[in-house]
Amino acid sequence: MKLLKRSLSVTAYNFRSWSRNPRIIITFALAFILCFLLSDKAVKFAKEYETTMQIVEAFVWTFGDANSILLSSLLLLLLFADMPFITSGTPFYLMRIDRRTWVIGQVIYIVAGTTIYLIFILVSTSLVCMTQSFVGNMWSETAAILGYSGAGQAVALPALVKTLEMSTPYACMITIFLLMLLYALLMAFVMLVCNLWKGQLAGVVSVFTFSVYGFLLNPQTIKAIFRLPDEMMYKANVAVGWLSPLNHATYHMHNFGYDLLPRLWQTYLIFGGLIALCFFLSLRMVRRYNFNFTGTENG
Repeated sequence: MKLLKRSLSVTAYNFRSWSRNPRIIITFALAFILCFLLSDKAVKFAKEYETTMQIVEAFVWTFGDANSILLSSLLLLLLFADMPFITSGTPFYLMRIDRRTWVIGQVIYIVAGTTIYLIFILVSTSLVCMTQSFVGNMWSETAAILGYSGAGQAVALPALVKTLEMSTPYACMITIFLLMLLYALLMAFVMLVCNLWKGQLAGVVSVFTFSVYGFLLNPQTIKAIFRLPDEMMYKANVAVGWLSPLNHATYHMHNFGYDLLPRLWQTYLIFGGLIALCFFLSLRMVRRYNFNFTGTENG
């Protein structure tokens, strides 16, 4: 109990710096602009067809796409740019608590900060379509047109029939939110481990490597590189569905009963296992971490 209380005090100390940190304000401002740009095509589609939208549908259609997940998660690099969050107050904390307690506080901060950021993404996306939306837990006419007419592919909105038939808007939203959260947390934890291991530059490089790996590992890229025939595309799709963290975070890249893609529970297990591994690695790395308090900002 004492460990948790002391760790939470480190977390609270980090959050107190948000109000006077312009980088945090810029991150959330850019996130809102990103939500507007990414979800605008869904709103325009509804206006063009003069139909309404369920209030979370813009989030579902926008962040059911791997590229949108990738772009939104990269802003966490700006949010957590000062990882492992060493300030002028850190020496005083380390005089009262051990390194393990300190890093657990940072981990709680990363989890809480990432969750707040994604809630902001969800709310912002819903606000974009608020003027022509309803709150009932049923798919809209816009969703039906996108899913059943093939119009969704024409405007690059992944409104798949299996999404409409096997889920409800709020259930789908919760699943997509959880997938995004697990993906973002894994990326942030990889950054933390690399920061503690080799410094901040290594953390930044690890995030870009992690993101580029997910971006390049898609069926179309595999087809182009290996010149696969069309009949091999299904196998390539299944392979990248299992191997790419970004595809694990993408809702429609899962098995809903009739293919070999990972099931949602398997994705949760994989993400959870990798995040836990990174957590334990960070506990080990912090033992040998060389704290440098030169030039730290006031907390």
